[in-house]
Amino acid sequence: MMTQSNSPDPQLDAFLVDHDLARRDEIVTWHPLTGGVSSDIWRVDLSAGSLCVKRALSTLRVSACWEAPISRNADEWAWMEFAARHCPDNVPAPLAHDDRLGVFAMSFLAPAAHPVWKQQLMAGHVEPETARAVGRLIGHLHAVSADDGELRERFDTLENFQALRLEPYLIATSKRHPVLASRLQHLAQRTAIIRTALVHGDVSPKNILAGPKGPVLLDAECVWFGDPAFDLAFCLNHLLLKCLVRPDRQDALIASFKALTEAYFDKADWELRATLEARTAELLPALLLARVDGKSPVEYLTDEAQRDHVRAVASRLLLQPVEYLYQVAEAFRQQISSRQG
Repeated sequence: MMTQSNSPDPQLDAFLVDHDLARRDEIVTWHPLTGGVSSDIWRVDLSAGSLCVKRALSTLRVSACWEAPISRNADEWAWMEFAARHCPDNVPAPLAHDDRLGVFAMSFLAPAAHPVWKQQLMAGHVEPETARAVGRLIGHLHAVSADDGELRERFDTLENFQALRLEPYLIATSKRHPVLASRLQHLAQRTAIIRTALVHGDVSPKNILAGPKGPVLLDAECVWFGDPAFDLAFCLNHLLLKCLVRPDRQDALIASFKALTEAYFDKADWELRATLEARTAELLPALLLARVDGKSPVEYLTDEAQRDHVRAVASRLLLQPVEYLYQVAEAFRQQISSRQG
């Protein structure tokens, strides 16, 4: 079909041709990109430029057994189309999709102009304004989707969300903490029944690019019409965890936590702040603990003392929930101070 191609699968070359992304006689070069545990992703170089191709995996690349339906590829594609309509500068441009293959193509964003937010944070480049922009983006996407009946029907994807998020994070963690098991199971059950807005499901700094026109959100294969508190807690979680590996940037990380929170609630007009914030503040400690003892622990907490710190503060907050997110951040900061003391 192609005169030259190093494609890992001839069907992928055919996908490009069938969707007019490549000519039949074109030289196509595939470069695998690293970092994902749930999908294969490539940068594809063509005569007209580069694009990205993503294909979902049925078994995720983690040490624990973790399987998920590849239908999530179509759900992510639908989320990208939704986000591109409302925030075209904050998502890669969707180019083509093949439901049968579980593959889609999107624009390629050059790393030099779109650094990964996680890499910036880990390098100590912590700008609260970036966090504020992320909060505005998440809040806006939740607000424009809130109580939308068509979206609720299209993204009735609880099965995927349970397989990708609730089971590997909350339920798996509950099995390692018998004292907290009922609390974690309650949070999983409560999250599963709330259907308020379109939830991305993986708002992590590793999936956010600091683009020239604002943050760019990637990897929405966990998308589900559900509880927006999950996205907010999921993202804030990472800002707290990075205080342990960048203690020299703790103040800036806590400031980023607060900036993201306030910017988000400036957009959150679909329910009372007190209700949504209390739900997020209850969920956040569960996600903190899950990134230590769930199926997808963060790779940068290599010191057992760091992991014990997370266990201590998360356990206390799970057993004695707080109503405000700043209280979670303050408890985390105080635990660090007591450990250093």
